[in-house]
Amino acid sequence: MFTLRWSILALFIVLPLQAQEIDWDKINSNTIFNLIARQQTDHTSFGSNIIQIGEYNNAELSLNARTHIAVKQLGDFNTLYFINSFTDKETKAAVTAQGNNNIIDVTGSNSISNGIQINVKGDNKTVFMRNY
Repeated sequence: MFTLRWSILALFIVLPLQAQEIDWDKINSNTIFNLIARQQTDHTSFGSNIIQIGEYNNAELSLNARTHIAVKQLGDFNTLYFINSFTDKETKAAVTAQGNNNIIDVTGSNSISNGIQINVKGDNKTVFMRNY
């Protein structure tokens, strides 16, 4: 109980004034991604932003230094493989999986896939994407 109180207190300290705009009674597994999307992200820097809510989710990323990827997995047993370490081109991508037992496998990046947003909603879905 002591840890729970401190966790709740830390949650309110971390969430600035923007928390007053959020109706916490309406936050559930269907609306959490909208809440996450409202957060400001600096798209001028490179790196990874990974949010996983659920059990046994896996994200295996092999990225070059100029890749910015946002990954959101909500559900259980979701897997993402994203490999673009074989190129030095700038790449921006966003991958969202909402559901259970989904597999997203992306290899390579090119001008067509730059800026891609992959959204998978449902259970037992598989997406293979190859960019050569």
